[in-house]
Amino acid sequence: MTDVRVPETDPFESEAPERDGRGAASPAGGTFGTGDWLKWAWRQLTSMRIALVLLFLLALGSVPGSILPQEGNDAAGVQQYFTSHPALAPLLSHLGLFNVFGAPWFAAIYLLLFASLVGCVVPRTFRLAGSARTLPPRAPRNLARLPASAEYGTALPPAQATEVAARVLSGHGFRLRRPAPTVLAGSDHWVSAEKGYLREVGNLLFHLALLGVLVAVALGGLFGYKADRLLVQGTSFADTPTDLDEIYPGRLVTDADLPPFSITLNAFDASYITSGAQRGQPNSFDAQISYTASPGGPVRTDRLEVNRPLSVDGAKVYLIGHGYAPDFKVTDARGQVVFDGAQPFISGTTGNFLSQGVLKVSGAEPEQLGFSGVFVPTAVDIDGTLESVFPAADNPVVSLIAYAGNLGMNSGLPQSVYQMDTARMKQLTAAPQLLRIGQTLKLPDGQGTITFTGYQQWVSLAITHDPGQLPALICGMAALGGLLLSFMIRRRRVFVRASTGPQGTTVHVGGLARTDASGAFSEEFASLAAELRSAHQDAAHQDAAQDQAAQDPTEPPPGQAAPVRHEGE
Repeated sequence: MTDVRVPETDPFESEAPERDGRGAASPAGGTFGTGDWLKWAWRQLTSMRIALVLLFLLALGSVPGSILPQEGNDAAGVQQYFTSHPALAPLLSHLGLFNVFGAPWFAAIYLLLFASLVGCVVPRTFRLAGSARTLPPRAPRNLARLPASAEYGTALPPAQATEVAARVLSGHGFRLRRPAPTVLAGSDHWVSAEKGYLREVGNLLFHLALLGVLVAVALGGLFGYKADRLLVQGTSFADTPTDLDEIYPGRLVTDADLPPFSITLNAFDASYITSGAQRGQPNSFDAQISYTASPGGPVRTDRLEVNRPLSVDGAKVYLIGHGYAPDFKVTDARGQVVFDGAQPFISGTTGNFLSQGVLKVSGAEPEQLGFSGVFVPTAVDIDGTLESVFPAADNPVVSLIAYAGNLGMNSGLPQSVYQMDTARMKQLTAAPQLLRIGQTLKLPDGQGTITFTGYQQWVSLAITHDPGQLPALICGMAALGGLLLSFMIRRRRVFVRASTGPQGTTVHVGGLARTDASGAFSEEFASLAAELRSAHQDAAHQDAAQDQAAQDPTEPPPGQAAPVRHEGE
């Protein structure tokens, strides 16, 4: 029995290290040193199994980022989550689940996956470059042992039979290998053919593209930024750190890197379904804005809608939320107006935009004033409880509790505009006071008044600049193309041997495909073997016709008419 011989650079084969009884690679000396452990750890990290585990962990770690509100996208939602879940929210915050993509554990998974892919892709690139120049292996002696084989006779001599087979296989895009000229003069007549090298290219392209996606994400993390701004109708803001509510810059981003645009919210319109099972569901959101790309630049107008961001100076501005901002006019004990404007209230989880908020009036004298309230867009009294039955402001009402005292705004500690510390304040009203538009509440002991003058609407804007977004898209498309190549292309080999036997020349054809799980290669091989046999028969008939023409000059060659013989010739 003769073994099939393949070259050491055969891309179908992989070199496996010797392993001890525990399955770990064992050095020649049989003992593990520090260097051996490091090599073993690197081999484990760069294995496909670990890469898949890390990829799964990265996807699993991204789930909280899509379920929970994130500080970089929805700071108000994070604050509301703390209000609604006071026991659970601190634990989630400690685990970094409100800033998943900036958490240390997520960065650790990301960096390990990056290292794993680098260690896998770089050596594989060199191996692929070497295999791209490698010829197919020699044809085995016994082709009948291969998964697919065929045998037939031909009148052609062995050397010519392999030459015809080489032409047929080359026409099908196979890469060929034949014996050296010194061997060809003997009795060893064979041809090896192989195709499907693009499968490995597709595999490599997928890994390189995945590596490119990670690089693009890192590029966005270093040079991009995210910011949030709550903008009340009729007000403006500039894209500067001091004018933004929240900003999360990349590690290499400075204040000077922010594009200097400004935006004004001219009007906001929200419509809702008024009947049927979907009553109260949003129908459309439309924010009319004007903006300038740079200070002193021309003013342009645009419309912001959900999933239709504004692109300005390399940044994108998304409309991600909206709500109501009741208008109040507050006077203090002196009768002076100390507040006159809109104060944003944040809607909770009860639906229909039942919103909560606070109003801090630090300029009131002799004591500072504070108000905690609820805005009800369409108010209905249900069993003594004020509820909102529709998200539009069809019957707007505010419910207020008044306080007087020290708001603690001079303590130097940051305060939320949506919460008020009443520890050093006294409650002026024993129960919540209801106000409709135009109504005024007089505070006890001549502390002042508060008037509900109307309401405005506000929008929540997310400003993002991500220089890695386009590279990530390109790499994602390349990864998809690599997967298609690796799935659609099969690596297969075909061998042909011609030998002289008692009945003439015998042609042996064999083939195998180690990447064909569907079994389609058997059909391809059968068609290819039939084509080889037909080509050998045609070549034999042509040789026989040429030999007959050489023996009888009166017979015309095939395809040529016989000469006309005239009388007397």
